[in-house]
Amino acid sequence: MAKAYSTDLREKVLKYLEKNDDKKEASRLFEIDRSTIYRWIKRKNEKGTLEPISREYAYRKIDYARLKKYVQEHPDAFLFEIAEEFSVTLQAIFYALKKLKITLKKRQHCIEKGMSLRDKNFSKSLKK
Repeated sequence: MAKAYSTDLREKVLKYLEKNDDKKEASRLFEIDRSTIYRWIKRKNEKGTLEPISREYAYRKIDYARLKKYVQEHPDAFLFEIAEEFSVTLQAIFYALKKLKITLKKRQHCIEKGMSLRDKNFSKSLKK
């Protein structure tokens, strides 16, 4: 994420504009987009300060450590069951598991290569 311009630079740009009202020239001189200069002027007029707006911490509803532990204890749980446990949506669980790199693992007995010879013969006899 890009960092905000320093307050010193913002003040220098506005001082330059007090002497010279050419915003295009200020934009070229300080290598800042004109829309940024217009936003700074608007903020100075409305709020009286040029301090950058700080964002609040993004609260996460899902505790990743608890989710990881839950999945280890309940490997067969469906997404909707996990979502009910954590009181979130199904999509939230899906993306949290994706972020933790927890994927669906097929069991060996479900994969044809992992089936025993007896199971293969049994399945062949059903097809006849």
